[in-house]
Amino acid sequence: MSEQSGDDKLSFEAAAERLAAIVRELESGDLSLEDSLRLFEEGVRVARAAQARLDHAERRVEELLGIDAEGQPRTRAFE
Repeated sequence: MSEQSGDDKLSFEAAAERLAAIVRELESGDLSLEDSLRLFEEGVRVARAAQARLDHAERRVEELLGIDAEGQPRTRAFE
């Protein structure tokens, strides 16, 4: 399993916790340049995965709150 696919499987809450841990590690100043870059790259991947989850949730909420031209709620089956 690649790191990216692992990032995609994190819940939003787990991604937020991991990002906070990455920030703490980077701010400590105790890392080598290579380790700092590795963590920064991981942080970017995790942030992108979390943003994708937020975008998906926003689209679902918009669908659930949507109303068609006749004033009826728009619905579709969950994936």
